[in-house]
Amino acid sequence: MATVIVDAFGGDRAPLEVLKGCERAVKELGTHIVLTGSSSKIKECAAANRIDLAGMEIEHTDDVFDIHDEPKEIIKSGKDSSMAVGLRLLAEGRGDAFVSAGSTGALVMGATFIVKRIKGIKRVAPAPVLPTGKGCFVLLDAGANVECRPEMLLQFAVMGSAYMEKVMGVRSPKVGLLNVGAEDTKGRELEIEAYKLLKESELDFYGNIEARDVPGGDCHVVVTDGFTGNIVLKLYEGVASLFGEKVKWLFSGTGKLGALFSLGRIKSFRKQMDYRETGGSVLLGVRKPVIKAHGSSDSYAFFNAVKQAQKCVDERITAAIEEYVSGMAQTDKEQDNV
Repeated sequence: MATVIVDAFGGDRAPLEVLKGCERAVKELGTHIVLTGSSSKIKECAAANRIDLAGMEIEHTDDVFDIHDEPKEIIKSGKDSSMAVGLRLLAEGRGDAFVSAGSTGALVMGATFIVKRIKGIKRVAPAPVLPTGKGCFVLLDAGANVECRPEMLLQFAVMGSAYMEKVMGVRSPKVGLLNVGAEDTKGRELEIEAYKLLKESELDFYGNIEARDVPGGDCHVVVTDGFTGNIVLKLYEGVASLFGEKVKWLFSGTGKLGALFSLGRIKSFRKQMDYRETGGSVLLGVRKPVIKAHGSSDSYAFFNAVKQAQKCVDERITAAIEEYVSGMAQTDKEQDNV
């Protein structure tokens, strides 16, 4: 069974919700947990809330990375924080995956320079899984790399395809390039050149896809630069929240009987739009699985983040990405020799 390292002090509701989620993961998934953070505070919180720490060990450190600090400080002044210690344990082989709800920028920086990138990968990319009318899709980059080159978008597509196939169980995932129009001549130089690379690749390239068509679900992997991707992600979250409120409003005047008949569908819809169901965004391109949980994650979200981390380990996602990358490199080499 996988050993998942968890930053016990990352996120707005740490350490209580972190510990509750980890307790459930130990009991239901059989996961072995390594918690990073203040040993005394973890034990005090567990005792006060009757949380069983069986199946969990604690790697003590008093420091916590401040979300307002510069991300680069994770490898400088923040090197003894619960996040940095967790990443270091992962790099040293003390665990198979790492989960944190702390600063996204710091986590990306730490994963890149402490755990290191997969050979051949130029940039680590946060990749949240979002719902569509036909299932789900993975979006990358969702915010780490504001300025990108065309070959980086190709690598995002490779990593996203590997994740959707191995972890989410989608056969031959379709890749869409986020753009302002469907024509191959649309967009900036970045999109125009990336289009050419994706079309020439062995990936199942759908073509350009406009933002309004993303929720339809024709594409399983949507690639773009981090600036655009983060806007899409935040808009998706905002619309999901609005829909949740509107659904309650729509049925508030139908009476108990009308609401009762629709309750199942309402719950199904809200579950589909709930970020807690996935657990977090995997950072693709790192040598070992790193999961970024939402900053406001509750125990259920942390449980699912650990579950997601364990699945990444079980399905050998990093090995799958390595195979994809090496395969593409071999194809490029063969073409150069023609």
